[in-house]
Amino acid sequence: MLDNLAKLSDSELLRRSLTGDESAFIVLYERLKGPIFKYAFYMTSSSSAAEEVTQEVFLALLESGKRYKVTEGDVAAFVFGIARNMVKRMRRQERPYQQLPSQDWAGKRVGGETPTEGLTGQLIRNEKLASMRAAIASLPDHYRQVVVICDLCDFSYEQAAARLGCAIGTIRSRLNRAHRLLALKLRDSRISPAELRAGGTEECLI
Repeated sequence: MLDNLAKLSDSELLRRSLTGDESAFIVLYERLKGPIFKYAFYMTSSSSAAEEVTQEVFLALLESGKRYKVTEGDVAAFVFGIARNMVKRMRRQERPYQQLPSQDWAGKRVGGETPTEGLTGQLIRNEKLASMRAAIASLPDHYRQVVVICDLCDFSYEQAAARLGCAIGTIRSRLNRAHRLLALKLRDSRISPAELRAGGTEECLI
């Protein structure tokens, strides 16, 4: 059943979800939760806040999904719009959050030692992790957003533009500027230039 639903578009899954199809909602949730969690995590610097945002986004989707129109863009962009608004509201409230354990909802590690990783490797990894997180967190919001969406969530320029509601050229220029800023902030760290791109940052950070 779920295998058949997995072949459907986000729009069709949302349509079915709004009619009470729980299986369709589960598939849509599994498809979109990872990018939403990552976005919220790096915009709030809190795993617990990211978890709360992810939960609330999908609850809000069921309530506001009827307003979605296919002609207005893809479902993921619509969902990201909800997430962006929730993150903004949460940051305005300045609510305290605690860091959660090292496993995020997308099934990837946020920190902690892997079974095959030695102590030295773990120390280096933790150092890189802390340095990169701090560097990303220090970026202005408009630069941080494109790093998270393009580098960490691995969306294309076109997809990022749809999610952030701006031109593709703006995404390109912001990402280029963000990479330059990160390179400056991390010039004394052990992080290589390649790790400022999608593969390296995702392995190091997520």
